Amino acid sequence: MRAMQIKNFGPSAEFYEAEVPKPKIKPGQVLIKVSATSVNPLDYKLRNGSYATLVPNFPVILHGDVAGVVEETAADVTTFKQGDEVYGCIGGYLALQGALAEYVVADHRLIALKPKTLSLYQSAALPLVAQTAWEGLFNKAHLKPKQTVLIYGGTGGVGHIAAMFAKAAGAYVTVTASSAAKAEVITNQLGIQSILNYKNQSIQDYVDTTLNGQGFDIVFDTVGSDNLYTAFKAVANNGQVITILPKGEYDLTGLYFKNASLHTVFQPLPIMSQQNMEKYGNMLKLIANFIDEHNIKPLIDATNFTFNQVAQAHDYLESGKAIGKLVITM
Repeated sequence: MRAMQIKNFGPSAEFYEAEVPKPKIKPGQVLIKVSATSVNPLDYKLRNGSYATLVPNFPVILHGDVAGVVEETAADVTTFKQGDEVYGCIGGYLALQGALAEYVVADHRLIALKPKTLSLYQSAALPLVAQTAWEGLFNKAHLKPKQTVLIYGGTGGVGHIAAMFAKAAGAYVTVTASSAAKAEVITNQLGIQSILNYKNQSIQDYVDTTLNGQGFDIVFDTVGSDNLYTAFKAVANNGQVITILPKGEYDLTGLYFKNASLHTVFQPLPIMSQQNMEKYGNMLKLIANFIDEHNIKPLIDATNFTFNQVAQAHDYLESGKAIGKLVITM
């Protein structure tokens, strides 16, 4: 079968096409004929060596997100059958083959039937970002209707899907954007009217003028760095901050004086620890039902990429020009 591999850490030019054996399933696994995958920051960080400890051997086939059709199941797998259309985030590191290939094997606990209202192409955009958003909003912060929620990065991968989840759950959602063009996308495609253009107005000023200085019940930081400090300022007393990029040293005094809580979400943990992996398959079932119930459509960048254009897709995502997710089709 065809696969896109790397044999060294480095720039996107490290990708090359290779002919490799079709993988064989082991107990607990399914074989998926890949229809599409998507690009997450984790993928290019694995490629460039930022997370070198997660890639023990070369050559490696990257990309965790996959959507495709079940080709074969192990004898002990009863939850899926040949022909099922599935989606999931299944590896691409720690010697687990990724989705940049015609076929991939996956632990059956990490996948689920895709949303009925979405195509395989659309479903490929979801797994990692949807799991991250769901874990933060519902499993950690226990989001309730009518709460006020601020989400950083309204056109980003995690940011846009978290915004739609929160809106569908009945929250009052505000998202940040860096331009009028991105604000227009958020309004027209995500259906969210409350947008904070942080190039024109500080988050603190927005809180003071719009929320009478009271802050948001939940602040979801998808950007990290100094933005986590602004999240501490934006959150209400007894509120909650969620972050997916807490790298650095932070003074938590501002959070402490508000009696607020800080949650972190590290999506790869079940795969890395080999613990509680069924949690993500179950979560994907809930996500699929929620998406179908609320007619949610992931925001996908208009730029199309095919299997052998993965290098260009990585470069495009790293450039910061992408609006929503980048999907690569076979």
